[in-house]
Amino acid sequence: MSRLARPADRLAAGSRIVGRRLAARAAAWCARARRDDLTGWRAVLGILLRVLLLAFGTYLLARIVRAVPALMWALSAGWTVAAWRAGKTPARPSDDKAPEEPPRHAPDDVRAATVEWIWQRIGDTQGVHLRDLLAHAHAHGMFEDLDVATFRTHLERWGIPVRARVRVRGLGVTVGIHRDDLTPPPSPSPADAPVEAA
Repeated sequence: MSRLARPADRLAAGSRIVGRRLAARAAAWCARARRDDLTGWRAVLGILLRVLLLAFGTYLLARIVRAVPALMWALSAGWTVAAWRAGKTPARPSDDKAPEEPPRHAPDDVRAATVEWIWQRIGDTQGVHLRDLLAHAHAHGMFEDLDVATFRTHLERWGIPVRARVRVRGLGVTVGIHRDDLTPPPSPSPADAPVEAA
């Protein structure tokens, strides 16, 4: 393996992650424009408008780059930095930090802990959006290599139902977990973050 293979793999993996994140954010932004108080084609006019705005923004950016080709260097550098950061693999803890590593759990324990964590994030609302769950997990150093689509696949594999449209007060409507679909909330626990399987 050449010396450049590992950095190239990291950039390629990071580019895939950044691309999926941008696509997921764009799709979520467009989906939030759907109107629940309307029906038929009127309900999706907001989505169509946002899709057109994204297309126009992409076209405008292409025109600007054509007019100022040097701008491509800045865009390429920004993408490379983002891909490099996204493609990093978590460092292995040294022996002196071993006690800080979170405990590993059996699949049933992972599911139970994840459901408990979801209930904590739902609180007294109707549900929770997957993007918000994943952002909370990332903030706690969990599931860092997952995007929303992969996260949804894991949840559904664990038998945790995911709806395509969940309304959360003040946050709009997008893919998420509704409280009515979950088993009754577990007893309170001090843990406030999900756990990962071994």
